[in-house]
Amino acid sequence: MEFILTIEFLYKIAAGFSVGFVIGMTGVGGGSLMTPILVLGFHIPPAVAVGTDLLYAAITKSVGVFAHQKQGNIKWKVVSLLCMGSIPASLVSIFVIKQLNDSGINYDSLILNTLSFAMILTAIFLIFRNQWNKLSKNEHFGFLKILHSKYTEHFTIFAGILIGTLVTFSSVGAGVIGAAFLFFLYPKYKTIEVVATDLAHAIPITAIAGIGHANLGTVNYILLLSLIIGSLPGIYLGSHVGGLIPDKIMRMILASMLLVIGILLIQ
Repeated sequence: MEFILTIEFLYKIAAGFSVGFVIGMTGVGGGSLMTPILVLGFHIPPAVAVGTDLLYAAITKSVGVFAHQKQGNIKWKVVSLLCMGSIPASLVSIFVIKQLNDSGINYDSLILNTLSFAMILTAIFLIFRNQWNKLSKNEHFGFLKILHSKYTEHFTIFAGILIGTLVTFSSVGAGVIGAAFLFFLYPKYKTIEVVATDLAHAIPITAIAGIGHANLGTVNYILLLSLIIGSLPGIYLGSHVGGLIPDKIMRMILASMLLVIGILLIQ
């Protein structure tokens, strides 16, 4: 039994390394890959996969925020606006999950369908990222005049609500999807500022959602440890290899993979 557990632990370290490697190469958040790998590859219950990945994300993303803060890339006002929407939405989502759990209702299909939706949405943005960024800067597009008016803060809070809900139910949404909202709402921000702000917002929302899942008993701490051990060297190596592969090719490969997995997860 101990030997089997050791082999399983090593497999999960390998999974962490693989996802970390892809994160390092592409910059795409691990939730889009980690949770499906845990569910489809290791047959981890969906709720446990999501809860464990949320705490994993909160821990691993924290490293990047310190560097961005030193460089002054984070727009903290935007982070606070996003949190005004995402944190209440996450708490409500945890409450809903608890009620479903207490009622004995199997909510795995809800989690898997939310995860599927988030992954397909992420894939679509990756495919059309350049077009999306160009559109976000096109002030002749009527809807943007509304977004970039006095209502920008309101739309930011609303974006936070959507992100908080998606993240809590699927662990996906605080990365690529969050950045997509920010590109549209704040077209004058530099790409590095959007990435840094999105990352800074991801930490509190993944931490709060992860703690909520932990209170529900849907976090596997041994699994969490193995993923962290594996992902750190993976991220380091991937960041060095990523520059060797053209960005467009990398995005298309990753988007295709997310699209296929997203379709497979549909219940």
